[in-house]
Amino acid sequence: MSNNATSIPPAEQQQLHDLHAQIRHLAQQFGFAEMGVVKPDLEAAGQRLQRWIDQGYHADMDYMAAHGSKRYRAAELVPGTVRVICLSMHYLDPDLTTKSCLQDDQQAYVARYALGRDYHKLVRKRLAQMAKAIEALIGPFGYRVFVDSAPVMEKPMAQQAGLGWQGKNTLLINRRSGSWFVLGEIFVDLPLPIDQPYDKDHCSRCSACLDLCPTKAFPAPYVLDANKCIAYLTIENKGPIPHAIRPLMGNRIFGCDDCQLACPWNRYPQATQESDFKPRHGLDQATLVTLFNWSAEEFDQRTQGSPIRRAGYDGWLRNIAVALGNGRPNPDSISALQARMESSSTMVQEHILWALQQLQLRAQQVIPLQPLPLLAMDDRKLKHLR
Repeated sequence: MSNNATSIPPAEQQQLHDLHAQIRHLAQQFGFAEMGVVKPDLEAAGQRLQRWIDQGYHADMDYMAAHGSKRYRAAELVPGTVRVICLSMHYLDPDLTTKSCLQDDQQAYVARYALGRDYHKLVRKRLAQMAKAIEALIGPFGYRVFVDSAPVMEKPMAQQAGLGWQGKNTLLINRRSGSWFVLGEIFVDLPLPIDQPYDKDHCSRCSACLDLCPTKAFPAPYVLDANKCIAYLTIENKGPIPHAIRPLMGNRIFGCDDCQLACPWNRYPQATQESDFKPRHGLDQATLVTLFNWSAEEFDQRTQGSPIRRAGYDGWLRNIAVALGNGRPNPDSISALQARMESSSTMVQEHILWALQQLQLRAQQVIPLQPLPLLAMDDRKLKHLR
């Protein structure tokens, strides 16, 4: 940790140093796993972002190109900002079964972060409480909290704050706890001492995340093409899913964790301490047919306070229709798809027709079940997955 504020009198520097230690203690009290303070310098990250956008890798996420330099200049986004407190919180429930879920083509797979309460709400509340606790120590100060909800380059910023490195799958990875965590930030006008950046890249020659991505969504290490990413296509994308991608989605109906599951740094994950991340409505064990039969009212009720609501009801049905089409041609799947046909939107109908055609071809043994690249890994490398 360095001061980076030589013009501040020594007595005040000591006070800020002590405050930094107090903030670290508060971070632990409020359930955060890691904390670091940064004076963000994201010009290079901003240039990389622009190149990524210029190549069209952001798909239809036009908001990624909006806001200009505010995305990488913190003081433009929040005037008066001189430091950013970066924090992480673990979300993985240790009782989840993952490998067996992916192997069962009749079961629905939901990205592990989305099984419980929306992390945006949980983490934002904790950040606000933590800021109030800092205020109780020093009096009023300028701050603003963010949780993936504004033009904040949170991963490069967290790397500069020492929380980990950005891996080849573009996720932030911590050497002690892997990547099963979410990030949050408190922009402050306090000239706190800053933490050392994490300058090492421990991915080395490993390419498991790139090799085992089912849709080959990484055109190069450290570069993600959202147009091919199952997470983007099942959540952010509001239109049809490309035909070439559909058979590769398996039973994933909201998000995808394969690049994390393949990562060797995730073999000994840190379990979450937050009950809000526990699965709701049996989503970790639900069958595709059960979820496909949810009415619009049930969807609204059961996704209240859940990140799944972001997909919308049509997106939910679209995703599950594809997953049903990727499974075995059993009578329940076929009946569920047929029953939805007349009442669904044009987009969902098209995906239902595709699914029924796939099931018919599979029944005729024209096409097989699509193998999952992840499960081709050496069993010894997946022994931590149940």
